[in-house]
Amino acid sequence: MADQLCSTPSLGTGRKCGYGHIMMLHLRTWSFALLLLPLLAFSGTLASPTAAAAPPHPVVYDALGDSYASGYGVPPYGPCGRSASAYPEQLNGRQQIKLDNFVACAGATTTSLVTDGQLNALNADTDLVTLTIGGNDIGWSGAVGACLGGTDAQCAGAIAKARERITTQLPGLLRTVYDQVAAAAPNAHVAVTGYPELFSPENGAYLGASPAEQVALNDGADLLNDTIAGVAAKTRPVFQFVDVTPRFVGHGVNAPDAWILPPSDPAAFHPNINGYKAYTAAVNSALGPVKLG
Repeated sequence: MADQLCSTPSLGTGRKCGYGHIMMLHLRTWSFALLLLPLLAFSGTLASPTAAAAPPHPVVYDALGDSYASGYGVPPYGPCGRSASAYPEQLNGRQQIKLDNFVACAGATTTSLVTDGQLNALNADTDLVTLTIGGNDIGWSGAVGACLGGTDAQCAGAIAKARERITTQLPGLLRTVYDQVAAAAPNAHVAVTGYPELFSPENGAYLGASPAEQVALNDGADLLNDTIAGVAAKTRPVFQFVDVTPRFVGHGVNAPDAWILPPSDPAAFHPNINGYKAYTAAVNSALGPVKLG
């Protein structure tokens, strides 16, 4: 290759450059260009701002049910025994959940939930529904009272009667109200909660209830939960069942660290503040992150 004249400040004008000098010039030129590329890309980024990420969509949440959903047991109360410590109130603000309508009412049954207008809280904009219902339909408080203050025969008879209602009457009642909830909130994810076992039999007799009778009462609560879960699984779309039982183990009414209120309390056999925190944790964990639809 013929020599060329160099005309760079570093080599001096008029100096002959060999092949190696020319290649060095080219390499320097290419290196400089490559160094400019990130700067040009960065400046282009600054000059072309991207759209800001959209804020997460709030999960519109409506809460229905009985006293276990209203938070009865932790005063002060609003209408229908609603408490600021209820699990729907504690869920509010978690995972973008926005509590829209809190209409759970102490004493509600599957029938009165409908006749008293709780379903009016639901519509096509509802993303999430929680529902705790069924405990007042089976005469369970009567069974507990019979075992605490009655004879062994009265206790056994009351438990048997409640179990019969759970197996023969409750499934149809639940199917009816679940179908109505699904129709009123067609786009919602529905989570139905169960009920805790009330006793810790390992701590011995409690008032008139022997450890064996406490086990029988807890077995009745398990049957109630199994029935609720079974009907929820057959609902279309499927309702999610939330089991709270494991979180209350060792915290029955007769446990040293009880999460169930005693018979002397106006809200006997309802959760205390720790019990409602357990409900909240169970529902929050089961939901996920919330998946809509």
